[in-house]
Amino acid sequence: MSVGRVTPGAAASPMVRISEVQKYFGKLHVLRGVDLDVHTGEVVCIIGPSGSGKTTLLRCVNFLETYQGGRIYVDGQLVGYREKNGKLSPAPEREIAKIRAETSMVFQNFNLFPHMTALKNVAFGPMKVKGVSKGAAQQRASELLNRVGLSDKEASYPGQLSGGQQQRVAIARALAMDPKVMLFDEVTSALDPELVGEVLAVMRELAETEHKTMIVVTHEMGFARDVGSRLVFMDQGVIVEQGLPKQILENPQTERLQAFLARFTMG
Repeated sequence: MSVGRVTPGAAASPMVRISEVQKYFGKLHVLRGVDLDVHTGEVVCIIGPSGSGKTTLLRCVNFLETYQGGRIYVDGQLVGYREKNGKLSPAPEREIAKIRAETSMVFQNFNLFPHMTALKNVAFGPMKVKGVSKGAAQQRASELLNRVGLSDKEASYPGQLSGGQQQRVAIARALAMDPKVMLFDEVTSALDPELVGEVLAVMRELAETEHKTMIVVTHEMGFARDVGSRLVFMDQGVIVEQGLPKQILENPQTERLQAFLARFTMG
């Protein structure tokens, strides 16, 4: 059953606006004029085959990847560039760092600091980027670890945690930055199947109780159907279809999406 979040009307200013975005890796044209608006409180799930541009699009939103054409805005602020008289110039690093702090990303492979405990991993960002005091950052980190069900693992190092526990620490770390947008990049794909549910449960709770704005690249079709407020299907660098998850999954309009969905069985 869907969480039933109502997508705001077109009059509402989007939290994330992706407009005509182009991305090249050398001669390879990876994103081919992508347009996507994400409104505050939406959970937009992006699906598609490998190489379709999903992860690249996500990384462009917080400028881990540069883009060569179009515009991306987060809460009205142009990402990665300054614009004057219609021309773009690279933004200063401090502006890019601010955007990254507001668009926390949770990665496929956790990317935790192996030499830091779970508590220190979560507290590090607010201390380093936002200048939060050590005491306040660690208190908030403790609260967030409790929230993701890891209050007993504060002193554990990543190597002492299961993959699912590490990913929940990574989610707590992203939350610690109090971001405007949370970006999730295939966060369950590196996990053993029995550990997937514990991570998806945390993400579902964020969507249902916090109404966090989330862009989720995923192959978990059940999560997309039940938690997503909108489903976007990408292939070959373009958005092929988008709409309400149930409609997209049960009544795909294009042969490309029909062929993609034929690989999955959804309970």
